[in-house]
Amino acid sequence: MGIYGAINAAISGLRSQSYALENISGNIANSQTTGYKRLDTSFSDLVASGGTDQTTQIAGTVISNSRATNDIRGDLQRSDIDTHMAVNGDGYFVVQEKIGEQDGRPIFSGTNVYTRRGDFTVDKDGYLVNGAGYYLFGNPIDETTGNVSGTVPELIQITNDFMGARQTTEIEYRANLPTYPITAQSDATVPDSELLDSTITAGNDILAADKTAFLRSSVAGEAITIYDENGSPVNVQVRWAKSQNADASVPQNAQWEMYYLTDADAAGPDPVWKHAGQFEFDGSGALVSPTGGNVTLSNLTVDGNNVGDVLFSFGSDGLTQYADPNGAAKVKTLSQDGYASGEQTGVKIGGGGRIVATYNNGQTRDLYEIPIASFAADARLERLDGGAFAQTTDSGEPLYSATGTIKGNTLEASNTDIADEFSKLIITQQAYSANTRIVTSGDEMLQEALNMVR
Repeated sequence: MGIYGAINAAISGLRSQSYALENISGNIANSQTTGYKRLDTSFSDLVASGGTDQTTQIAGTVISNSRATNDIRGDLQRSDIDTHMAVNGDGYFVVQEKIGEQDGRPIFSGTNVYTRRGDFTVDKDGYLVNGAGYYLFGNPIDETTGNVSGTVPELIQITNDFMGARQTTEIEYRANLPTYPITAQSDATVPDSELLDSTITAGNDILAADKTAFLRSSVAGEAITIYDENGSPVNVQVRWAKSQNADASVPQNAQWEMYYLTDADAAGPDPVWKHAGQFEFDGSGALVSPTGGNVTLSNLTVDGNNVGDVLFSFGSDGLTQYADPNGAAKVKTLSQDGYASGEQTGVKIGGGGRIVATYNNGQTRDLYEIPIASFAADARLERLDGGAFAQTTDSGEPLYSATGTIKGNTLEASNTDIADEFSKLIITQQAYSANTRIVTSGDEMLQEALNMVR
C-alpha cells in the first residue's frame, strides 16, 4: 500500500503543479492586459486514513485551487486619452455587454457585470466602451441642480448637443480708486482740478456735448464682454470720475461717479455715457455708500443691445480708495456669469468621477457621475472574459458605497509581477520534476518486489 500510496501522492502533485503552471502561464500572458487580476494557486493536503493517532498517519495527496487577487490593485499609469479612467482603491465600474444590433441600434445583455478595466472611449453612437467591449453605466446629472438625478445606473450615452447661451445677470468688479486721480485736466497746483468737470452735473448721464470734458476729467475702469439672452456679445466699458462731495459736514469723505459707455455715436439729447452709480468712501479708504457695495443697472443697453438688469457686485470690501502713484483705477477682479452658445468639443473625466463635456465657448457641463460598486466577498465573483466579473450568491449583492475613487487620464495596469511569476515558475518546475522522480522510484521499487518471486 505504501508504494502505491506514494505513486498516487506523486500523481496528485503532478496534477497540482500542472494546475499552478497553467495559472502562471495565464498571468504572464496577461501581464500587459489593462486591469487584469492575476490568479495565484493554493495547495491543500488530503490526509490519508490512519486513525486519530498522528504517529500512525502518513502524508497524503494534494489538491490545488485558484486564489483570486481582485483586491490587489495594479499600478496606476498616466494616459493621454481623456476618457480613460482607473479606480484608485476598492470598487468596480458597472458595465454591460453588447449582444447585437436591431434597426441599427445596439442591444445590450440587460445584466450588469463589473470590471476594473477603464480604457473607455466614445463609440459612433456616443457610448463609452472599453477595450474588451463592455459599455459603461452611470448616473445622469441634473443640469439645473448639478446633482445626481437617479440612484439606478443607466447606460451612458453622450450626445453632441449645443449648449444654450446664458444671459449675463451679474458682473463681479473689485478695484481700487486713487485718492487723487490723474486725468487729462488734473493739475496738482489747481484746486479741485482732479474732479469731474464743473460743467457736468454729477449723477447725470453724459451727453454728446459733454463727451470731451468728461473724458478729460475721468479715468478708465477697464471693459468686459457680457452676453444678452441670445448669446450675442456686448462690450461694457467703465469709467470713473471723482466728484464734489455734497455733504460739506463730512469733508474727509470722497465721492466717485461710475459710468458705462452706452452709445459711442450718440448725438443731441441721447447719452453717450450712462450714469451707473455714486460711491462714497471714508477717510480710511473704505466704502460707506452704497451699503453692501452692490448696484443694479436697470436695462443695461450698449449700442441698442439691451441685456436687461445686471448686478454690479463689488462686495463690502471689493471697492476701495487708496493712494496710487499713477492716479489710475486698478481693477483686481472683473468677471461675469454669462456666455455665448457653444458646440461640444470633447469629454473628459473630472473630479468625483464625473463625465464632463467641454464646449468651444469655454464652458463645461457635468453629464454623468460614474458609480463604483463593491462586494462583501470580491474573491467569490465569477470571472468573465475581458477582465469582467459577475456577481454570485457567495459574492453578495453590489454595494454602491465603495471607498475607491476614480482618476481620469489614468489606467490600472495588470497586477501581475513578471519577476514574481518567474520565481513561482522555477519552484513549480522543480516540484513537478521531483514528483516525477517519486513515480520513477515507486515504479522501480515495484519492479524489485515483483522480481523477488522469480
